[in-house]
Amino acid sequence: MLASAPHPHRSLKAKTLLPWVAISLLSSLLCGCPSGTPPASGAAPGAPGSASAPPPAEVSVVTTAFAKVALTSELPGRTEAYRVAQVRARVAGILLKNQFTEGSDVTADQALFQIDAAPYKAALSSAQANWAKAQANLTQAQAQAERYKPLVEAHAISQQEYVSAVAAFKQAQADVAVAQANIDTAQLNVNYAAVRSPIAGRIGRALVTEGALVGQGEATPLALVQQIDPMYVNFTQSASEVMRLRSDMASGKLQLSRAAQVHLVLEDGSVYPHTGQLLFSDLTVDAGTGQVTLRAKFPNPKALLLPGMFVRIQSQQATAAQAVLLPQQAVLRSGESDSVKVVASDGKVQTRKVKLNGQQGGQWIVLEGLQAGEQVVVEGFQKIKGDAPVKPVPWTPAPAPSAANPPSNPAAKAAASTPAAARP
Repeated sequence: MLASAPHPHRSLKAKTLLPWVAISLLSSLLCGCPSGTPPASGAAPGAPGSASAPPPAEVSVVTTAFAKVALTSELPGRTEAYRVAQVRARVAGILLKNQFTEGSDVTADQALFQIDAAPYKAALSSAQANWAKAQANLTQAQAQAERYKPLVEAHAISQQEYVSAVAAFKQAQADVAVAQANIDTAQLNVNYAAVRSPIAGRIGRALVTEGALVGQGEATPLALVQQIDPMYVNFTQSASEVMRLRSDMASGKLQLSRAAQVHLVLEDGSVYPHTGQLLFSDLTVDAGTGQVTLRAKFPNPKALLLPGMFVRIQSQQATAAQAVLLPQQAVLRSGESDSVKVVASDGKVQTRKVKLNGQQGGQWIVLEGLQAGEQVVVEGFQKIKGDAPVKPVPWTPAPAPSAANPPSNPAAKAAASTPAAARP
């Protein structure tokens, strides 16, 4: 059997398809995508693969923990002398001399001024003379009454004569007592002419000079003596704050601090080296200011405190058993309330209102609004975008600058790195 010859039309069709097949294979090799490969996951068929989502923004956080914190209030106050005595003239006369140094320390009963005592010494001598006269009359009257007693019993004299003798004796006794009182008064005036310090303390300037007439019609003030060791400090606190403290103590949120010690901050910002003692709180509220007055006592051995100084009192009045300390920048303050940003377990940020009670060591004391173990945002607030999750990282406080490592100055660094030829 003879083989059949190829059909002329089929041979022509095969020759025509071969170039197209070669072009298709070459195109697949150049694109790197074999024929039949499915499109990337998540991308639309026939479209390039979509880009991956950006990672969550990092924010610095601190983890809250409850601690026992002493609540300290810093309140304004003024110093006051422990005792103040006004030295006054108790008798009238010409001031002869000043017997103290202004601004020095004086002791109790120390002579300060001398008033002319000559008139009072003369009055004393007169009173003593009157007493001697009254004493002589008393002796005579007593003797006469004693003589009349047996005579009246013997009916040698009348009963009336004896009664008159006894009355004269008693009157003479009264005259002696009056004369003695006059002596005592005159002696007091002589003593008052020497003006003495009623207390020990520091005396100020003399208010009168030698030659002045003092005590004429009134007790003329001569000087002022103040005892300044120890020293009182009177300070005020808002009545509303006092009521809030009492309410928190009654509810158990705060505990009364048994340590009634207070500290003093001077006008220049330095802390007074001695600790004071809280004495009492006033029972009335000033109607004009709404403040309650409190008083503390401080030792003042070196006379560093002077009466009338403006100071600030740091008083520990209560203790919070469960308080949270937060860096200052973690608390967002406004006129209505205070709040913080808390990172939840799903990474989303929540706004939480908190109740503050002052500062301690540069940190806010939070009494309400937070639980232990929560993450509070300290830095990175600008990275928070709506409900987008964030990545919390532990916050590290910046080290305080020291003299050995001063803070960097960009301008100085730039000037130092600029060549001398390029500087103006």
